[in-house]
Amino acid sequence: MESVIRGAAIYFVLLIALRLSGRRTVAQMTPFDLVLLLIIAETTQQALLGDDFSLINAALLIIVLFSLDIGLSYVKQWAPRIGRIIDGTPTVLISDGKPDLRAFARARVSLEDVLTTARVEQGLERLDQIKSAVLEADGAVSIIPRET
Repeated sequence: MESVIRGAAIYFVLLIALRLSGRRTVAQMTPFDLVLLLIIAETTQQALLGDDFSLINAALLIIVLFSLDIGLSYVKQWAPRIGRIIDGTPTVLISDGKPDLRAFARARVSLEDVLTTARVEQGLERLDQIKSAVLEADGAVSIIPRET
């Protein structure tokens, strides 16, 4: 039973930590993010298993973690407000060609990140070519080009 409680506790701690750390996609990971992820994985493994490295304990933890994930997906469907707290909501970074510096600061995203996405995804080279940019809940940046 201790493994189940440990698994649930670690799941929620990681969920909260990832939610508070901001939205980044894997493509936006820096070397620091990768090192942090590896350290977290090792620390989590030690916290989850404790001294019990048995196959049964590992299988039980896997089942608990997947069950929690599935359960939370149902909770998010039944209570959209909780879903917005867990997953976040889109953030408008550029509206009508004007950057919202407060939104950039809150999201910890730079204007250069958005301009890079605009170049890669839309072939846009300048800020005045962007009608709007939205940081989606999954960490992706959506660019809507200005009509010419």
